[in-house]
Amino acid sequence: MIDEKEFIQQLLNPKTQNVAFQKLLSEYQKPLYHHIRNIVLNHDDADDVLQNTFVKVFQYLKNFKGESKLFSWMYRIATNESLTFLNQKAKLSGITSEELQNKTINNLQSDSYFDGNEIQIKLQKAIATLPEKQQLVFKMKYFEELKYEDISEILGTSVGALKASYHHAVKKIETFITSN
Repeated sequence: MIDEKEFIQQLLNPKTQNVAFQKLLSEYQKPLYHHIRNIVLNHDDADDVLQNTFVKVFQYLKNFKGESKLFSWMYRIATNESLTFLNQKAKLSGITSEELQNKTINNLQSDSYFDGNEIQIKLQKAIATLPEKQQLVFKMKYFEELKYEDISEILGTSVGALKASYHHAVKKIETFITSN
């Protein structure tokens, strides 16, 4: 992609905005969808959150200060949108977010977009036992293969703390899988 500052100027300029936004969509739609899907688990929910994410990106781009990479900023928006979506969905259902997560995992096999097997279901159940931050760190590192430096920018946490979170998450998942 062209120089990021120049690209952001194209996104902000009414004359070049449409073409630039199409470029942004083609570049980030798939990775953001997968990131969101790792958090919300359900395909239809991921599509809704992805749409909300791009609306927010477009809406708040003028406030982007360039202190992080555009990629990290958009991932932070996607992460926050995903967590907000899950909390709202749980609240509307009258259940806790943990109960919602377990319900979603139990429905994964009937999701036509889920191509996993029993092992992946068991892994998702193990991940669901982790605190929210460890879940995010584990999913971003394990499934999305993001670098600690990128995760640090997205979550606003030090690399050292992320490494510790990931290590604890792996240990808890191993324990869950071997004992169940």
